[in-house]
Amino acid sequence: MSGQMVEIRWHARGGQGAKTAAMFLAEAVLPKGMYGQGFPEYGPERRGAPMRGFTRISEKPIRRHCMIENPGIVIILDSSLMDSPAAGCNAGVGEGTVFIVNTTEGVEATKAKLGVDGAEVHTVDATGIALDTIGRPIPNMPMIGALLAVKDLLTLEELQDALVEQLGSKFSQAVIDGNLAAVKRANKELVSE
Repeated sequence: MSGQMVEIRWHARGGQGAKTAAMFLAEAVLPKGMYGQGFPEYGPERRGAPMRGFTRISEKPIRRHCMIENPGIVIILDSSLMDSPAAGCNAGVGEGTVFIVNTTEGVEATKAKLGVDGAEVHTVDATGIALDTIGRPIPNMPMIGALLAVKDLLTLEELQDALVEQLGSKFSQAVIDGNLAAVKRANKELVSE
């Protein structure tokens, strides 16, 4: 990472783990001596309702505490949100914005749905990977694995250490192992332009 703050906006539906992912990623960079900030924004707080999460990562202290309006990276955990202008998946994006979308559709079809020119689009079947590895359709950890294939924020080993550290006291070893497998698969199965 080159001294510049990385701002990530997560788009998901309640229950898909975007809040957890946004906060997890922010905490995962702390052992590297970096600064992280992660928080959610809810509309109607119910499972299945559209929601957004935000993550900032920097080598310097983070003084901003507002929502991210012009993200460098947009992570979409539910591709149906691309069909809803109200979800605002492409709001505030510019040339060079990186999109990582959980979908089984190809990159070109996804890019056309997003309607963004000059953006970098990547896709991965994070829900399918989650079902295979942890037995539940929660795509948040696979999406972090996909992110690490695009942006050098953490190594897979550092992410693995963070998973064990943060999840070890809350979940069984089987759940941790499933999440590790999901992260590694998504990191390898990311489809780029």
